[in-house]
Amino acid sequence: MLAIYKKEIFSFLSSLVAYIVMILFLTGIGLFMWIFPDTNILDYGYADMDTLFMLSPYIFLFLIPAITMRTFAEERKTGTIELLLTRPLSDWQIIIGKYAASFTLVVLALLPTLLYYYSVYQLGAPVGNIDSAGTIGSYIGLLMLAATFTAIGIFASILSDNQIVSFIIAVFLCFFMYDGFGLLANVNDTSDIAYFISQLGIHHHYEATRKGLIDSRNVVYFLTLITLALAATKMLLGSRKW
Repeated sequence: MLAIYKKEIFSFLSSLVAYIVMILFLTGIGLFMWIFPDTNILDYGYADMDTLFMLSPYIFLFLIPAITMRTFAEERKTGTIELLLTRPLSDWQIIIGKYAASFTLVVLALLPTLLYYYSVYQLGAPVGNIDSAGTIGSYIGLLMLAATFTAIGIFASILSDNQIVSFIIAVFLCFFMYDGFGLLANVNDTSDIAYFISQLGIHHHYEATRKGLIDSRNVVYFLTLITLALAATKMLLGSRKW
């Protein structure tokens, strides 16, 4: 599994796509946080990072599929998937290795945003006037969201040998799981049913963690989605051996 992990990391970082994706993510977030009117912190007048945590899920809808689209699609297109499956590795080792590598790349793209936290911390009046506990909770929620999107992206990648098709499928699935249930809930006029439907979506649980409250129900929800997506990937990968 470690060999798969290293191979995926080095393969991605040796390509121009990795750096383009990370630069676009950081540039987009930076523009909204510091430049664009109505969303930048300097005009807003409050020392918080709500802009980052509100916008990141929507940027992740494209960033993460761009990272995961090649994991299995490229292997299938080049035919190296057959060689990979003949190695003394279990299906789970292959999947977890690729999943861990993709998630690591997402974390690497997110790490520079800690500079934004430091900047906001220093800009507070007095210095340090920022809800650090809430910010940490928001980062945890964002990491769980990223982990879930990554699992969905890995699943989408095995559905096709075309990276663009895998990218589109991943974007659609991530968007549906994030906002789709909320949109369906708004159609229903019955408050109890609408609330139940909204709980099925990622947005409901992400917003709960973004408030700094790490509830076990939200953690279980994210872990369940990740497990289901990876289990579906395992089923499809196993079926191609026969």
